[in-house]
Amino acid sequence: MKLKVTLEEAEEGGYIVSCPALPGCHSQGDTAEEALENIREAIEGCLESLSDEKISSLTTQGKIVEVTV
Repeated sequence: MKLKVTLEEAEEGGYIVSCPALPGCHSQGDTAEEALENIREAIEGCLESLSDEKISSLTTQGKIVEVTV
């Protein structure tokens, strides 16, 4: 299963990563690579708590875009 994640540089250093398809599923890391590995583990944990029906209904399409305001 492929899910989109957002990866942002944290103000205090390191990276923050979230999975919009799984509200509340966030992680962090000192490097982008570490943050992405950590979110994979967090996603696996989040998916374990969901029923098969909910997993199959997760939104895997769409785009994450940047907007300037």
